[in-house]
Amino acid sequence: MGYVDTQLFINGKWQEPAEGKSLPVVNPATGKEIGRVAHAGRADLDHALAAAQKGFELWRDMVPAERSKIMRKAAALIRERAGDIAPLLTQEQGKPLVEAKGETLAAADIIEWFAEEGFRVYGRLVPSRMNNSIRQMVLKDPVGPVAAFTPWNFPINQVVRKVGAGLAAGCSMLVKAPEETPAAPAALVKAFADAGIPPGVLQLVYGTPAEISSYLIPHPVIRKVTFTGSIPVGKMLAALAGQHMKRVTMELGGHAPVIVCEDADIALAVKAVAAAKFRNAGQVCISPTRFLVHKSIAGDFAQALTAHAKGLKVGDGLTEGTQMGPLANPRRIDAMTSFTEDAVKKGAKLLTGGQRIGSAGNFWQPTILADVPREARIFNDEPFGPVAAIQPFETLEAALTEANRLPIGLAGYAFTKSLKNSDLIARRLEVGMLWINMPAMPSAEMPFGGVKDSGYGSEGGPEALEAYLNSRAIAIANA
Repeated sequence: MGYVDTQLFINGKWQEPAEGKSLPVVNPATGKEIGRVAHAGRADLDHALAAAQKGFELWRDMVPAERSKIMRKAAALIRERAGDIAPLLTQEQGKPLVEAKGETLAAADIIEWFAEEGFRVYGRLVPSRMNNSIRQMVLKDPVGPVAAFTPWNFPINQVVRKVGAGLAAGCSMLVKAPEETPAAPAALVKAFADAGIPPGVLQLVYGTPAEISSYLIPHPVIRKVTFTGSIPVGKMLAALAGQHMKRVTMELGGHAPVIVCEDADIALAVKAVAAAKFRNAGQVCISPTRFLVHKSIAGDFAQALTAHAKGLKVGDGLTEGTQMGPLANPRRIDAMTSFTEDAVKKGAKLLTGGQRIGSAGNFWQPTILADVPREARIFNDEPFGPVAAIQPFETLEAALTEANRLPIGLAGYAFTKSLKNSDLIARRLEVGMLWINMPAMPSAEMPFGGVKDSGYGSEGGPEALEAYLNSRAIAIANA
């Protein structure tokens, strides 16, 4: 289907911004403008904030069964429309069509899980220490209207994790979605609108990120902030939220270590991490990036991973058979060039890739670097692209020390046949999510979040709802 221009969604209506401004949307496979997205100004934000407050007052008083019914209907509509939504996502973001459809269908699963989890927002009764005539209760109430800020790499997934949890808890949501990829999150919001979500419960705006965040976060209507993005920006927003005592969930950058032990199944390890490494052209927060491989198998592992990389079909995500699409923008091409050149200059071996593909679009060769020294930038800064850096290790203790060296702890991977090694890695690797002997498999029912500079709070599992709830203590003495 053809690409569509994207409007704001405020108080239950699709509308143009008050000042009539718009921004271009560019297809990363061609570098050409394919549409426009509405640019919200102060008047639009004020309108959305007022609607979010009214929407919250309505939504919080609806019983979970009513909220669940609307959410499940939205999920069904997303499934029905996946064939139309996925091409929009591919055109604006670049990922292969099969990945775009997978992201769309996964959104339906996430909504359905949260729709049911909303039934399990329980309080509790607590016996009194004084006498049985005192009834003590703990109540769980929705925190209030939420400002959600989401990135371009997973335009649907990152919105739906926040919206699913917030709506299930009884909050209204004001989403600032990415200007680079606006049509996909708009299609998600449209499914909720068509499912009958009341006006004001879910708003969608686009615009200048710094201007919108600096206005929304301090605003008294907003009671919680949830953000997915880079560590530096996350720290700034968390500091701003802290100044105004706003609840915060932060899912920030990663630089995932992969520990491949001496006894690992090399074929399994390569199959699992290669799929994760080159998914979405490596533009994934949980993408494996720092490959720590035992020195006895480092050569074999590097050879196998290189063969896989060389066999990938890179091209337009709408072309059948494409396995890796373009990077999101020209800045990512510059970053990959810088990371690769720096590593080689410092002694790394370039096994394959390392170059831009063609002159149209933002295509980059899948790249493998071996014998990468610790000093190389790629072993210290997240590349966020299709570049894998391999470094040999002698002992598992040394690998764990290196893996934990950075103040980043979002995700990690490990491969070993030893229960002893698995147990040690599970206990010692400082990450919020860890997959051993398998590819990354996030799901709605499992926590999704990091430790250290990678943020705090969860966007999955029952833990996700807690961030959208206030716990209140109530004691009643029966006269």
